[in-house]
Amino acid sequence: MATGSNEVHHPVDPGISKLQFAPFSSALDAGFWHELTQKKLNEYRLDETPKVIKGYYYNGDPLGLPARLTLEFSAFDMNSCLRTRCCPAFGTLYNTNTFETFKSCDKKSLLEKEANEIWESIKSGAALENPMLLNRFLLLTFADLKKYNFYYWFCYPALCFPDGIHIIQKPVCLGDRFPLNQIQALQKAYDELCQKEGITALPYFLIKYHDNSVVISLLKKWDDFFQDQGGKVTVGVYDPCNLSHYPGWPLRNFLILAAHKWGSILQSVEVLCFRDRTMQGVRDITHSIIFEIKLPERVLGPDCPKAVGWEKNQKGGMGPRMVNLSECMDPKRLAESSVDLNLKLMCWRLVPTLDLEKIVSAKCLLLGAGTLGCSVARTLMGWGVRKITFVDNAKISYSNPVRQPLYEFEDCLSGGKPKALAAADRLQKIFPGVSSEGYNMSIPMPGHPVNFSEVTMAQARKDVAKLEELIDAHDVVFLLMDTRESRWLPAVIAASKRKLVINAALGFDTFVVMRHGLKKPKQQESGDSCFNNASGSSDLLGSSLFSNIPGYKLGCYFCNDVVAPGDSTRDRTLDQQCTVSRPGLAMIAGALAVELMVSVLQHPEG
Repeated sequence: MATGSNEVHHPVDPGISKLQFAPFSSALDAGFWHELTQKKLNEYRLDETPKVIKGYYYNGDPLGLPARLTLEFSAFDMNSCLRTRCCPAFGTLYNTNTFETFKSCDKKSLLEKEANEIWESIKSGAALENPMLLNRFLLLTFADLKKYNFYYWFCYPALCFPDGIHIIQKPVCLGDRFPLNQIQALQKAYDELCQKEGITALPYFLIKYHDNSVVISLLKKWDDFFQDQGGKVTVGVYDPCNLSHYPGWPLRNFLILAAHKWGSILQSVEVLCFRDRTMQGVRDITHSIIFEIKLPERVLGPDCPKAVGWEKNQKGGMGPRMVNLSECMDPKRLAESSVDLNLKLMCWRLVPTLDLEKIVSAKCLLLGAGTLGCSVARTLMGWGVRKITFVDNAKISYSNPVRQPLYEFEDCLSGGKPKALAAADRLQKIFPGVSSEGYNMSIPMPGHPVNFSEVTMAQARKDVAKLEELIDAHDVVFLLMDTRESRWLPAVIAASKRKLVINAALGFDTFVVMRHGLKKPKQQESGDSCFNNASGSSDLLGSSLFSNIPGYKLGCYFCNDVVAPGDSTRDRTLDQQCTVSRPGLAMIAGALAVELMVSVLQHPEG
């Protein structure tokens, strides 16, 4: 879907003696704005330096459409392939960081700078070698990435003659001027030259026709092609305009080139505006127009001529345009882009080395979907984590929703929904881009003996196998359960599989957040064994409280225990069985647990 101008410029009465031109109308595909958004977030950031982009125009549009210059998602790739029979146009993108900069930018200076470059290419002869230098454009933009409002203003610099261009012979259709066989010869010669040069279209070309033969050549071969300057000189221009009495914008700068190079020896030039339309499978160029103009004599000095080119807005005034893409975007994709926005902004100035991909791709297993589990899950989503799995065996009670933000009153009805399943479902409602799962299962614990019935034993074995499978499938394990002993088995399994474990526990006005140590791989341990035996223990004993301890030497939640974990809920009153803590503590501990994970992942060995 393209966003652009729907207006068609109709100049005044065609009987006027001065030549007038139909300006370009900008057509920006939604893919261009998407690509600009990605470039701005990930590559340009705060960089406002000009960028080279590529568009194209087409001379085969149906009648009634304006002469469009189109930018697509491939505009930033200079090596991208063009569509068949489209002509490339190269331009400069000025993308501003603020709307105020966009409004206050010196448009006159930008136009003059681009016009001077075109003029220099004409004087130096570079435009003869590469005629695409005549069809440059400017694009001034500001992207409001929070609201998906994109402000832009196009400029198609065109150098002007002081007194304009006078018409000698008015424009007529090619079909009214030449026989069909000569028109077919022109079309064949054009196709052969395009094929020979390996290009999709010729922006400008030279023409000689005699009776039934037509010969065309490249612009740079002017001197050899027109050895007899006394004869009529005919040039062709790839013309995107559909109007029957007016040429398109690309002719303007070419006439400046012709006047500068050959104005002293040429009185007039015949111009063919080449239009190549395919309707119902039939190719036709008979609607192309041909006319003759008088070249002004000695009107161009050494200085760059006056230039025009800023595009009018939808109201017909001189001003920028704006397009809002939020309504036409997939809401889920829009949510994903918005979630990533604040994270990517961190990389612009505050933390340029932040590796977001490592955080976003981390697969997190949350053992416990209570007060801590809800807080950790919300913070993980804030960091852009896309894979979150809950494990819990409890159901939502009426006391939960006020402290556990993933649940609401309706979840408590009819005995309450399983916490793990409800939490996973709520995450997907909050942000559809997250992949969340819930498992309603128990974790076998020391001090809590399993009934010796076959059914209970089979279920316990099944729970252990599933827990081991889940830990193996995730990168980070969060221990967020109510009791101390419930953390023992996951800690042992995670240590055996070398998984990063983050442990969080609450008191009334205290909390603990810690990471478990991560053993070195066996092959690395054997290589370092001599060094470790000689100095490992002494280093730890002699180190100060604030020394950095290697991660592989850190302990776990149970390393200082002198007895095995037992049943911490037996013979306890209600206030001792429940986790009684200050309501704000879980959010603090949950946030710190996630921030600890992020810090570890950003370590070179994380």
